[in-house]
Amino acid sequence: MAIPGREIFRTYDEFGCIQVFDDGQKRYLGFGSNDEQSCLLKDNPSLLAHGYTRAMLLCLLLHEPRRAVMLGLGGGSLINCLYHRVPNLQLQAVELRAEVVRVAQRFFQLPRDERVQITIADFAAYLETVAAHSADLLLCDVFTGDGLDGRLLQPTFLEQSERLLSDDGWLVMNCWVDHRLEKVMLAELGRRFRSVYLCATQEGNWIILAGKPAVTFAEKQLTAAAKRFSPQLGFSLAPFVKRMTRYQA
Repeated sequence: MAIPGREIFRTYDEFGCIQVFDDGQKRYLGFGSNDEQSCLLKDNPSLLAHGYTRAMLLCLLLHEPRRAVMLGLGGGSLINCLYHRVPNLQLQAVELRAEVVRVAQRFFQLPRDERVQITIADFAAYLETVAAHSADLLLCDVFTGDGLDGRLLQPTFLEQSERLLSDDGWLVMNCWVDHRLEKVMLAELGRRFRSVYLCATQEGNWIILAGKPAVTFAEKQLTAAAKRFSPQLGFSLAPFVKRMTRYQA
């Protein structure tokens, strides 16, 4: 399906095409394919537009993070939401393409503030050098024009994620529902993280929430927490709570 709206900007870097589309109400980021990479609601930029990005914030019901690292910036919708709606959270984004950062700042209202640090780097290189236990939330949304970066499915990535996170930290990954068949990855997740929850969205995304602490949450408990969070986030997490399942190795 083509990205909605009219193309208002296009540029190129060594990795390919970067496009911006606008349909009047929304603005979209594209990487030269028909898959949109990010979406901005122009009249409410900090409100998440897509179900999968909302589902990624189920992590806020499981743990109160203080420092979050985001792998893959895109248009910065998650950073924008967390910056405005979780005011005490320190944010670090890691993005391979400097031009994507410039486009996000120009067209998608990416915040320019000391609470938001941007590192231009390949995420694998970043994870190799970053200090251990330096974040308590790791959000991963690393897609190219060809789909999910396959390195996210490898044991090395999960080992590096475990090292980065504090003892009460959580890893959140946006994958496709087809990745439920990745048995090696799931087994490695279960080995390195003591609590693993999964959420399939109506859009076909598959959200993984993997925590280092051993915790069990009842649906009633999470639904009540979702209700408390709704005014802060501008949407309800309750529909996603109903779609959560716990992974059992």
